[in-house]
Amino acid sequence: MDIIKTRNPKKIAINTSKDFGHADGLDHTHYAMLMEKLGKELSGRVVSAEPLAVGWMETRTDREMQIYTQLVRISHDIIKEGFSDKVVTPGITTSDDLVWWFRQKVTSLGLTTWFHPSVSIQRSDSLSFEHLRNFSDRPKDDVVRPGDLLHVDFGITYLRLNTDVQQHAYVLLPGEMDAPASIKKAFTNGNRLQDILTSNYKSGRSGNEILLASLNQAKSEGIVPSIYTHPLGFNGHAAGPTIGMWDMQEGVPGSGDYKLYPNTAYSIELNASTDIPEWKKSIRIMLEEDGFYDGKEFRFIQGRQKELYLLGK
Repeated sequence: MDIIKTRNPKKIAINTSKDFGHADGLDHTHYAMLMEKLGKELSGRVVSAEPLAVGWMETRTDREMQIYTQLVRISHDIIKEGFSDKVVTPGITTSDDLVWWFRQKVTSLGLTTWFHPSVSIQRSDSLSFEHLRNFSDRPKDDVVRPGDLLHVDFGITYLRLNTDVQQHAYVLLPGEMDAPASIKKAFTNGNRLQDILTSNYKSGRSGNEILLASLNQAKSEGIVPSIYTHPLGFNGHAAGPTIGMWDMQEGVPGSGDYKLYPNTAYSIELNASTDIPEWKKSIRIMLEEDGFYDGKEFRFIQGRQKELYLLGK
């Protein structure tokens, strides 16, 4: 109170926020005590510190981006090894085997992860591949077979920073030298959706504006899109603008209204649904790659997956 009275600030910012947990946390008891001490005149100057807190937490320094280059490279290298014939034996290896291989690899390197890895499989069967099946109703110990399309969601934590990556591999059928053209086309649609989204990164646009512009452009190009991109940094789902959620494709009130600022990092998370005629159903190419926006352009920190990993050569 002595400091407040001496400085006589026009605003007194406190850590309360309706839309960002990163900027919230002042409990009710201490809030009531503060208001009592401030009195009627000073309590009228109290505001949320949300813009300051979110802005500080979302801004990446040059040193952090040097570290991020190594982090994303490590993440990519682990996935590349996991999606290889060294680790996967079709007919024997299960999706759960792969999950625990990824977890053990992280531990063996002396790293940690901010979420448990997941591995899912799409194949020529009668099952549709929806979000809920991918995240909460995924079959356990599903044996990897030739002709399967594998997907991993994986991230590590190191030096306070987090990565978040999703990539795919295809298991070749006997006699195949490459993935079917229809699946490669589906993957191309996923890459194109990444391009569309990141091309709409403009300073001052809100997350919702970026989302809707990207969805409209993708649909105009014949892509069936779903975008659920989030900031990346000290948290896996970090401070900054939310750019869609898988069940909120019309926009996200609150955090989606926050604007895009320079020197911020993002996990470009999305999927494109494409019909596979020989499977008689659509598949989702679910991609997630980490990138950085410098205020002028967006770049992927360590590139991105442009071709399917091939297993069973």
